[in-house]
Amino acid sequence: MKRVWQKKELGLLIGISLLVGCLIHFPELLSLTDAWGNKQLFQHLSPVEVLVEIAYASFSFWLLFLINLRFFRFNDPTIRMRWWTLGLSFCVTWLLSKLLGELFVFLHHEWGIPAIHSRIHLYLHPIRDLVVILIVNGTCYIYYLIRAHQAMVVQNSALQAENSRNQYLALKNQLNPHMLFNSLNTLQSLVREQPDKAEDYIRELSRVLRYTLQENVEQTVTLREEMDFVEAYRYLMQMRYEENLRFEVEVNPAWLDDLLPPLSVQTLVENAIKHNEISRRKPLTIAIRTVTLPDSEEPNAHGLLVANNLQPRRDCPAGTGVGLANLSKRYDLLFGQAIQISEAEGCFRVTLPLQHKSSIE
Repeated sequence: MKRVWQKKELGLLIGISLLVGCLIHFPELLSLTDAWGNKQLFQHLSPVEVLVEIAYASFSFWLLFLINLRFFRFNDPTIRMRWWTLGLSFCVTWLLSKLLGELFVFLHHEWGIPAIHSRIHLYLHPIRDLVVILIVNGTCYIYYLIRAHQAMVVQNSALQAENSRNQYLALKNQLNPHMLFNSLNTLQSLVREQPDKAEDYIRELSRVLRYTLQENVEQTVTLREEMDFVEAYRYLMQMRYEENLRFEVEVNPAWLDDLLPPLSVQTLVENAIKHNEISRRKPLTIAIRTVTLPDSEEPNAHGLLVANNLQPRRDCPAGTGVGLANLSKRYDLLFGQAIQISEAEGCFRVTLPLQHKSSIE
């Protein structure tokens, strides 16, 4: 399929090149029929001379177009095309167009290639060069926009598919019988022993389920929304593990409107609880705090650090890494960024970059 599309692109480029060559030499073509008496302007004009001029102009357009694609990367939809790049492309194209014109003159004098000798034809050359340069740069930019749009469509499709898979995994994890069984057991104990807390537990459980069912269809959520959900999830887990599960949360209020994929923090918290021993002898501490990212190329970049002490459960098999891989893939599709994962000094850390709303818009 890719080869077929490349052949179509090549055929289209050749067709456009011939069309440009004919358009900029339209007065000469018209003069061959003497429809408007143009032989007064283009005297002693032969069809061979016109065809050679058209062929060379078409070749020049084709060559200039390919050079721009190669050196200014108009065919790369992943880069951000800037105005200075377009300006530099215009200057380089103008210079190369001049050199190609001098080459044609050289070929005419040295090898006898046919050329039009009319004075009006020579006067029109600067205007035609400018028209060719504008068409080359305009065509390259339009080609870049088309490729960028195609890449965006493919990326959005991949993102939607990834979000659908993520929604399925999240629902599977949240609504599986084991989770519901534990939640109902905890609720039963509260109703019997602490009925005043049972109502709070039901309210927080409904918040968890509502967020999972509704917010997970969105591509991004604010840090404020994600932390509100994590607070509800944290309440459920602490009701189950009591003082054996500890949370340390330090979030900068100035960054609460920044964006991240939904259920990002919950995935990390759930992994920590699932794969580590939680007991009175070995309590588990999960730290969630905002941090700056000094190694980032963007100024004032910051992220959310989720860390926990490592104390692997003996009765828990090694994880498959599906949750982290899914989260990493979503970050790459949404923001073109990577999450940072490290394990050192008995601590497991994951840093999630936070995205400014302005950069998304």
